[in-house]
Amino acid sequence: MHEGNSVIAPPAACSRVLDRTELPVDTVQLARFLIGKMLVRELAEGVAGGRIVETEAYPIGDAAGHAYRGITPRNQALFLERGHAYVYVAYGSSFMMNVSSETPGVGAGVLIRSIEPTDGISIMQRNRGTEQVRDLARGPGRLCAALGIDRRLDGIDLCQVGPLWLGSDGQSADEIGQGKRIGIIRAADSPLRFYVRGNCFVSGARALNR
Repeated sequence: MHEGNSVIAPPAACSRVLDRTELPVDTVQLARFLIGKMLVRELAEGVAGGRIVETEAYPIGDAAGHAYRGITPRNQALFLERGHAYVYVAYGSSFMMNVSSETPGVGAGVLIRSIEPTDGISIMQRNRGTEQVRDLARGPGRLCAALGIDRRLDGIDLCQVGPLWLGSDGQSADEIGQGKRIGIIRAADSPLRFYVRGNCFVSGARALNR
């Protein structure tokens, strides 16, 4: 579903789980690679999820990344082999999710900022308390709330079918834009945010997403 037309993306049921060998062993490359892939959540109520339309890279040595000061009990999932979920609490209330992105023992990650909903929209509407489809998962906190992602999923392997996984339906991503990350202070000018140009489900001001 894109602004200006009525195309509906294929459901997650058409997807296959991503194999870890497909994931680039490089944080910035992985952030770009994940654009257009599927994020799938399996819940008791059914399957929910959608196409990833926005990511941010937090590479090795990035002062804005949670791995910058080394491994701790809180961030240890960032140091797992690429393709694991790192879930944390931001601003004291919102969960956010990164995908670990390097080799085991090396801390770095890709923040999943937004998805274009394709499956379980009614589930996401209930979880978010809104019927506005555009705003269901537009931004990392909203995304996690819509999909019921919390610390219980921290460390889960996203490269196997389970409660939460990454998939591909074989479709290539639309035109990918690149720009500054949103809402950070350290290394704020680094062009490490990737997004689908013109997609109405990307977060931030429209001027940032051309």
